[in-house]
Amino acid sequence: MNPLTRDQLFSLEQYARVRPEFRARVIAHKKKRVVALGPSATLHFEDRLTMQYQVQEMLRLERIFEPELIQEELDVYNPLIPDGTNWKATFMLEFPDETERKAQLARLIGIERAIWVQVADFARVAPIANEDLDRETPDKTASVHFLRFELTPEMIKAVKDGAPIRVGIDHPHYQAETTLTPATRDSLAADLA
Repeated sequence: MNPLTRDQLFSLEQYARVRPEFRARVIAHKKKRVVALGPSATLHFEDRLTMQYQVQEMLRLERIFEPELIQEELDVYNPLIPDGTNWKATFMLEFPDETERKAQLARLIGIERAIWVQVADFARVAPIANEDLDRETPDKTASVHFLRFELTPEMIKAVKDGAPIRVGIDHPHYQAETTLTPATRDSLAADLA
């Protein structure tokens, strides 16, 4: 997949005009790309559209219009766009109660490496986690991680042919597993070349 460029973004003025419709389109798109894993974990599979939305919202919020600052935002978010042989996802742990959150993040160290995807009967694929920076300490993990799942050509063909995809977590303190819906599978298949 090609990275986003400045000329593919809306100007601040243009974005103000199209934002309601664009936002509605992105929200509908994202719904097909969010996978709940048990009660407290979700995978948000990213793609070009979700990253364009993220960049546009950052530019809007920060009132950024200088070319070099726009490029800085693109440099931050472009690495989260799949490149045709992988899926990229934001993994989130959510515990509303602060005391519980602290306790769980201490128990769940390494959870980002315990996530997996499986296409049909192929071997499970573990993620490459947090390539930008380490997000855990000896005392706790972070509540947000960035993951990349690299697929073989055979897996990619199977996904394109409609094979089922399972996603799960196999951590000593958190286990979950689900089969993706056809709508989610089809949306992720579009990320692959």
